[in-house]
Amino acid sequence: MSVVGKPAEAAVSSGAREYLTFRLDQEEYGIDILKVQEIRGYEPPTRIANAPAFIKGVVNLRGTIVPIVDMRLKFNCAQAEYNSFTVVIILNLRNRVVGIVVDSVSDVMELSPDNVRSAPDIESAIDNGCIVGLGSVGERMLILLDIEKLMSSVDMGLVTAE
Repeated sequence: MSVVGKPAEAAVSSGAREYLTFRLDQEEYGIDILKVQEIRGYEPPTRIANAPAFIKGVVNLRGTIVPIVDMRLKFNCAQAEYNSFTVVIILNLRNRVVGIVVDSVSDVMELSPDNVRSAPDIESAIDNGCIVGLGSVGERMLILLDIEKLMSSVDMGLVTAE
């Protein structure tokens, strides 16, 4: 009996996923790395009249008009200043490009299902349906977001359900 190919199969069947981790205020979040198109430094977007406060405006990214969402405002964080660590994560969601402003990007982490726990059912600024779970690695606790579901919620008005 041959065991060729077993390590690769084990990695696939383990269901481990990679998450881009970022900070908002004192919290650390993770989003599916496959939704991330690129990470850019913050540049002030062009404001859009009558847009919700958390939509900072739009930027022109190589010919594509990209709405920019300030996640600190969306999640009711204390207003943070824009500094050299502030970044925009460009996401590709259902063929729509959206940017999110975060305090800083930490790293890419691989989490197996064993390291992910379901989130407690509590009232928060984030719809519980948009929280995949809580990931733990050592002393770090990550709030894992379903960023596609969050960005396509009705109040965002950015990505339409298909």
